This record gives sequence, C-alpha cells and structure tokens, in this order.
Amino acid sequence: MAVKKQTLGEFIIENQHAFKYSSGELSSLLNSIRLAAKVVNHEVNKAGLVDIIGAAGDTNIQGEDQQKLDVYANDKFIQTLTRRNIVCGIASEEEDSFISINSNDENHQNKYVVLIDPLDGSSNIDVNVSVGTIFSIYRRITPTGTPVQLEDFLQKGSEQVAAGYVVYGTSTMIVYTTGDGVNGFTLNPAIGSFYLSHPNMEFPEDGTMYSVNEGNYLDFPLGVKKYIKYCQEEEGDRPYTSRYIGSLVSDFHRNMIKGGIYMYPKGSRNPNGKLRLLYECNPMAFIAEQANGKSSDGYTRTMDVEPTELHQRVPFICGSKNMVNQLEEFMQIHGE
Repeated sequence: MAVKKQTLGEFIIENQHAFKYSSGELSSLLNSIRLAAKVVNHEVNKAGLVDIIGAAGDTNIQGEDQQKLDVYANDKFIQTLTRRNIVCGIASEEEDSFISINSNDENHQNKYVVLIDPLDGSSNIDVNVSVGTIFSIYRRITPTGTPVQLEDFLQKGSEQVAAGYVVYGTSTMIVYTTGDGVNGFTLNPAIGSFYLSHPNMEFPEDGTMYSVNEGNYLDFPLGVKKYIKYCQEEEGDRPYTSRYIGSLVSDFHRNMIKGGIYMYPKGSRNPNGKLRLLYECNPMAFIAEQANGKSSDGYTRTMDVEPTELHQRVPFICGSKNMVNQLEEFMQIHGE
C-alpha cells in the first residue's frame, strides 16, 4: 500500500514543538511564504507566454537592471506577508530601505522580520533556466509595541530563527530550516500542494563539483586561483567537474544534493564581494550548516559577520565541509 506523503502544512504543524518560540506565529509566516511562492511559481512557469519576461526599465538599489518578474515577485511576497498581519517588517533586495508594518489589531505587536531576495538569478528568466527565492527570518530585537528599526534587520546570521529558498525548476521546491535540520518539499502542480520529498537533507562531506564564474578568474584572490587549479589537476578523484548556473539557489541546491563547493570571492571589481550578506549569504549559510555543510568568506564563518548596512556585500564560499575547509587552507597559505 502506498504511504501517504506529508504536506508542507502538516509538517509545519507537526514540528512546531521543535522551535523554541512555538507560538504559532512562525508557522503562519512559513505558510505565507508558501502561498506567495505558489503565486510566483505560476508566473515563472508562464513567463514565455506573456509579456512578463525581459527588463522592467528600472534598476534596484544595487544598480542592477530589474527584470519584470523581479518586480512581480517582490510585490507578491510583500503583499502576502503584509496582508496576513504576521511580520513587523520586511527588507527586500529590490527595495531601497526596509518596510515597517503596523499590525491591524494592536500596534506593532508582531515579533518577526523577514529579509528576502524575491527572485534570485533573474537574468536567467529569458533563457528558461531555473531561478529561485531566498528568505531569512529573525525575531525583532527592539521592543514590541514600537515601530521596527534598522537594527532589527542588522543581526548576525547566527541569530536567524528560520531560512529557506524556493527553486523554480523542472519541479518547484521549498527547502527550509528552523534550526532542526533541513527538509525539502516538492510542489504537485495538479493539486497545488507541497509534499515532503527530501527529508533531512545533507551535504556529502566531500564533493567532486566546483561552482564559480571562471570568467572572473584573473580577478580572484591568489588562494582561490590556486584552489581552482587544484580542482583541475589529475590526481585521485580529481579533476573535479565545473558546474555553474549563475543562480545561487540552483547552484547551492545541486551541490547540497550531489556534493560540491560554491565560490563567489571578492576581486578588484567587487572588492567587498558581490553577494548580499543579509538576503543571500546568511540564509544559505544557515541552511548549509544545518545540512552538515560549511560557509565562510574564506577566513571567517559567514554567520559570524557583523552586518553594518542593509545591502552589504561579502565574499561567499559555501558547500561540502571538507571542500570549504580545503579552500580556507589555500587562502591561509596563499592569501590575496
């Protein structure tokens, strides 16, 4: 007899006890993200049929061209989280500043803030390559009953209470953690429900893939250059396979399942790194560590970095533990 698969909603309710602030608010928040992801998924999957692909003619706070689906996804996640009266603040990669949300019943009583990259890898939309959503959740540190402040968002990654991503690919998945392991849920589009498909996800300790934009090789620190050459040498299980999609969610997801390392180091063109600490690196680092992986900037644990600004960029190395350890050794020996 076939075993009935557990839905995401059932899983969230059943596992509320594992979360130290089990008031039900976090469960409602995760359910809101699930709802918004389904709406965005619907638009992503029909992007080639309607006028929603291509540039929107605007740029975001980082000066990057905003794609039409970027704007759509940003609006949908903000609308869903705001209307359900769950969070006290939202920060998005697509917005200049954070959004303070006033509760409808009692002023500013909600306890959580959400930081989100609504559509990671959106430059791939026009060529039908997987994109994703990344989210990070914290408890506010300013008093409830007052408007949310910047300091509520500028918390170290180690303070996250939940993080996850949605990958819109050949199948659509939500992968998330609340600090008690990592689980993945796949959308059944016929009935619109996410089902537990990848329980207790973990990085293999070793891998045979490296993910980096080698077009920037000349710009990389010497330690990273040496490590890439090491990956390419014929010895033992090397050379490793090079796999780079250009969508952090997709590259991370593949490496977590198959074993590998993702690298976006700093360089002369991006002296502080390219990826955003709060919207991309911290949530992925939380997931990685909960899945037996590791994340750093080559020297320092990602989740120990003290944020100083909302759109802060940092170098980012993430993946199978032994591979990240080895790259850090190359950085220690060869440096910049």
